[in-house]
Amino acid sequence: MPAITEPKLISGNANLSLAKSIARRMSMHRGMSVNLVDARVERFNDQEIFVEVFENVRGEDMYIIQSTSNPANDNLMELLIMTDALRRSSAARITAVIPYFGYARQDRRAKARTPISAKLVANLITRAGVDRVLTLDLHAAQIQGFFDIPVDNLYASPVFALDIEHHFRGQMNDLMIVSPDVGGVARARELAKRINAPLSIVDKRREKAGEVAGMTVIGNVEGKKCIIVDDICDTAGTLCKAAEVLLENGATEVHSYITHGVLSGPAVERVQNSVMKSLVITDSIEPTDRVKAASNIRIVPTAPIFAQAILNIWNGTSVSSLFETDTLVPIYEGMYQRG
Repeated sequence: MPAITEPKLISGNANLSLAKSIARRMSMHRGMSVNLVDARVERFNDQEIFVEVFENVRGEDMYIIQSTSNPANDNLMELLIMTDALRRSSAARITAVIPYFGYARQDRRAKARTPISAKLVANLITRAGVDRVLTLDLHAAQIQGFFDIPVDNLYASPVFALDIEHHFRGQMNDLMIVSPDVGGVARARELAKRINAPLSIVDKRREKAGEVAGMTVIGNVEGKKCIIVDDICDTAGTLCKAAEVLLENGATEVHSYITHGVLSGPAVERVQNSVMKSLVITDSIEPTDRVKAASNIRIVPTAPIFAQAILNIWNGTSVSSLFETDTLVPIYEGMYQRG
């Protein structure tokens, strides 16, 4: 049953530019102005977070747009406190739109006496009063089950498929999709199927966290333009090393498509100085000036898919329709022309 009230967007400080882009895109779809709810999210001198909403939200369908990226704890607390403010202001429904879900890499106990922080964060979000979560490319699919509320997990692969078909037109037969580790094979295979490309794997072995001891390429990449696919690029050490190993094994070019560009520490310099011809990321995490200035880093917008997903949730229609590449062609309105 369609909603009666209009969807209302509110944003924290994590990725304000994406929130504004989503609002603009929704305005285009609705044929009417959709603005962010007027609010302030500030810090006291001791860094306590304070939220004040200046508009009436009683009975409204609210969407909080907030990635829990660096600084993860501050952005997570902003999300929780905004939720509390809206819940105490009698909002009818609160959907947390979390383009990048922080703590997702802590989704299991890898060793004794370690936490499952992703489950803890899911509990915090649920107990704060969120009714539904909308996110993009969760690090592990089972995190959806950590929540006791509905979770819509969007995928970047159909958008990446459009981008690849556009930028590699006439070269599709030369492409090889590469998973940078065994754990990411399912994600890489999904994209490989979409563009009808073969799949290869880089098997890496770590001696300790953050350091790769050795890499082996599984599959024949000789003469291929390799596209590495993953969900997160943090320090870019593994990514750049994988690109070198692929070239050593006969690949002609290496490109990377990564959903969440965390790009912490020396990541940007590593990418700029690497043998990779390009790194494509989404704007799920607000890119820094250094990222924007990097000549071989390109950013794909997520506002179109998030705006449509919010409208589908509001209308009570299917979100899974956005998993199909053909559905996204009109949503991305001329950005990509399929050959």
